[in-house]
Amino acid sequence: MFKKILIANRGEIARRIIRTCKRMNVQTVAVYSEADARAAFVREADHAVLIGPAAASDSYLRGDRIMAVALETGAEAIHPGYGFLSENADFAEACEAAGLTFIGPRPDAIRAMALKGAAKALMTAAGVPVTPGYHDNDQDTDHLAKEAARIDYPVLIKAVAGGGGKGMRRVDAAVDFVDALLSAQREGQAAFGDPMVLIEKYLEVPRHIEIQLFADEHGNVVHLFERDCSLQRRHQKVIEEAPAPNLPDAMRQAMGQAAVKAAQAIQYRGAGTVEFIVDVSKGIEGAPFYFMEMNTRLQVEHSVTEAITGLDLVEWQLRVAAGEPLPKTQEDLTITGHAIEARLYAEDPQNDFLPATGTLERLEFPPSARIESAVEQGDEVSVFYDPMIAKIIVHGKDRKQALSRMREALIETKLRGLATNLGFLRRVVSDEAFAAAEIDTGFIARHQERLLAPWADSEMAPSPADPTSPWNDITGWILNLPSRAPLNLKAEAGEEMIASGDIKAPMPGKLLDVFVTAGETVEKGQKLLILGAMKIEHTMKAPKAGLVRAVHAATGDQVADKAVLVEIE
Repeated sequence: MFKKILIANRGEIARRIIRTCKRMNVQTVAVYSEADARAAFVREADHAVLIGPAAASDSYLRGDRIMAVALETGAEAIHPGYGFLSENADFAEACEAAGLTFIGPRPDAIRAMALKGAAKALMTAAGVPVTPGYHDNDQDTDHLAKEAARIDYPVLIKAVAGGGGKGMRRVDAAVDFVDALLSAQREGQAAFGDPMVLIEKYLEVPRHIEIQLFADEHGNVVHLFERDCSLQRRHQKVIEEAPAPNLPDAMRQAMGQAAVKAAQAIQYRGAGTVEFIVDVSKGIEGAPFYFMEMNTRLQVEHSVTEAITGLDLVEWQLRVAAGEPLPKTQEDLTITGHAIEARLYAEDPQNDFLPATGTLERLEFPPSARIESAVEQGDEVSVFYDPMIAKIIVHGKDRKQALSRMREALIETKLRGLATNLGFLRRVVSDEAFAAAEIDTGFIARHQERLLAPWADSEMAPSPADPTSPWNDITGWILNLPSRAPLNLKAEAGEEMIASGDIKAPMPGKLLDVFVTAGETVEKGQKLLILGAMKIEHTMKAPKAGLVRAVHAATGDQVADKAVLVEIE
């Protein structure tokens, strides 16, 4: 086993790796940017080295600097976590060339799965079912438009090097195809340095189910069952659970076998996840499933697999990378109970889930839940990195109990200082349809009206004129349970009101496109501009019909948070 490893990542995954290493008596080296100088993972590591400015391109993506630090500090291996360099085959290759063990798959396996189109071709050859679509290299706009028409609308455009919902666009009609294509290509270039896309048939009622797998140097491959990640918004996961609700045993076995077959096809090593999409338009029984992609790393949602298997997947990663065989065979692995994970984000559900920034004036979690978090009370959520505040994980003897524990955990979570999706998460896990497992990837959009209803903040002060306020009775009651009557609260100090005709930047970013000029008449809902921030494109539309009085920025401009971009009268 390694004596010292370097963690080429930050935040909650760095803390997660450190925790396992401490238990295994493996020393850790953290690398950090200037923005993370006070971060918890920096304090918790045995050693910490500053590697650059806040921008990831100048710090966490500097593979050369990270390897130099590993060699300087005597680290024997590098754990890439997820994101950043975790699926960078060149970095993995450079580590091995420098005499450092890359805690992950071999470079050729990463390359085999890095581009979605090539991966689908490989899976087809291996006998794994793939989604119907266009996966070739011709990126001519007219050719792609013809392929979309051949596949038949609706279609899904996906960046071939993508992940996390970036570079992905649903298109329902040919008239919208080119705009969506250009947007997906820009986002793919910005996030992954690659504008290439593929096109797939968009399944109207899909479930997103993925299989966790592990392989070692000795030819052993096992799957650790499935996770259901169907609760998504903008193709990004919000709630994950394991095992998948109502999944027939025959399908579980078939998907597990397909995932193992995929790993064997590329002589895989380490932790990986094979993601499938299941067409449940006619129900789950006998539903067809298709390979979407393989993530050649640990997943954000690995915690729910740990909860139902009783395993430490980071420990497995270390042992496999050190050359040990898998600790268990397929026959040794069983599912115990049910686990649910909710991702708590700094984002505004009332404003199309745009990421939010600010200081966490209060942040408290209940001891009843497992918490994986990058931040602590008093920390700032900045524009530089992912806006996830924490993963909240619970486990129960069955889904009903796990869901009850998640409701309790979310209601007991206390957070103040910036916009978050906490109230939204409470609504989701309290929803009758979700409790009944009537889920697919369109669940949030379909039930958006009730899921986005405000959830009253229990820290708001009641109106002084309300003598019947429940705050006057502390003998015992629970606020915010769905079965209770709504409370009418009055905030003593509200947020700054924004004039309905002023379009302000929701965060710092770069204007990728401006579609209007001063003096132009616009309709309500008309597209005005596209702002790029946190490697995601945000389309901003007119809140009302009217005359464009002024446009204060041009394509390519960097704009500040809350800067007025367009005025409409």
